[in-house]
Amino acid sequence: MFIVIAFMLAGIAVGFLFRRWKIRFIHRLILTLIWLLLFLLGLEVGANNTVIQQFGKLGFEAFLLATGGTLGSVIFAWLLWLSFRSKTDER
Repeated sequence: MFIVIAFMLAGIAVGFLFRRWKIRFIHRLILTLIWLLLFLLGLEVGANNTVIQQFGKLGFEAFLLATGGTLGSVIFAWLLWLSFRSKTDER
């Protein structure tokens, strides 16, 4: 975990030092690395028999978590919007 944090802090420091340079290829490089990481993650999951055997259960639980998280975000965003709207109507 400390290695991850150290790499992140090193990236922030390098980004700060080179913030005036225009690095045009960095977005394409980041996108390529993200696709590579996703592919390697899928490869690792596909090679794990336990995960594959429990895929139906895990998929349903993931669906429930995603749906609950999305609904919760929408509901609380709507309540926050109502709160701000009522305060601006009072003025």
